[in-house]
Amino acid sequence: MSFETVKYKLNGNVATITMNRPEALNALSLQLTEDLRLAIEKAVEDKARAVILTGEGRAFCSGGDLREMQSMWQKEGRIKAFLEEPLRVLHNVILLIRETPIPFVAAVQGVCAGAGTNFALACDIVFAAENASFNEAFVRIGLSPDCGGSFFLPRAVGEKLAAEIFMTGETIPAEKALQIGMINRVVTAENLMEETLEMAKKLALAPTGSIGRIKKMLNASFSNNLMQQLDLEHELQIEAGKSNDFREGVTAFFEKRAPNFTGT
Repeated sequence: MSFETVKYKLNGNVATITMNRPEALNALSLQLTEDLRLAIEKAVEDKARAVILTGEGRAFCSGGDLREMQSMWQKEGRIKAFLEEPLRVLHNVILLIRETPIPFVAAVQGVCAGAGTNFALACDIVFAAENASFNEAFVRIGLSPDCGGSFFLPRAVGEKLAAEIFMTGETIPAEKALQIGMINRVVTAENLMEETLEMAKKLALAPTGSIGRIKKMLNASFSNNLMQQLDLEHELQIEAGKSNDFREGVTAFFEKRAPNFTGT
């Protein structure tokens, strides 16, 4: 399968999805949004056990495509044309990243702005090049955040700091993003993809069924009370206890060898 605005590569059991609109700093057009959805679905079909999300050229993603937004506005005579169904499709891709029970690792270089920042934050782990920068620039054009930013950012950095980042639209260099907990690691630009792939391969060897359950618990952890979260842990641990990977993990422990997890 080929895509118009995405590069897709399967390296063993790791799928790399590269947003490929470098001339537009990988701005999220309708076509790119659809291609991202299809590429993630293909990764699942290919039985990938980890996914890397990155961007081609000098940006990870500059956010929503304002030129396309303006074009739709002029064509239909109402700005809401871009903010209705197209935004719903974009949000469905965010849900797909969060609900697909395999790990997603973002490799961020250069510009990461607006919805692009929130796509990175939707991933389970974020590696950034030293030249990367992040912002929630919605306020600069009179918009409020989308793509889960108001969900992910406060969980990463805390409510007060998130409010400042959203309300000022300030740009945050990679090192500061690391210090405040937005991302996991800063590496040199030359080593970004190598180190991201190393992490993705490590996660792909893990029991991905367990990782999927971890994602489900983390998604619920800030809305559940303690009793609800304990109940969810109980439910998912019983589910995990029925898996082949649990049996393999225990067997490997007693046999003093590395486990061979299959994600089942």
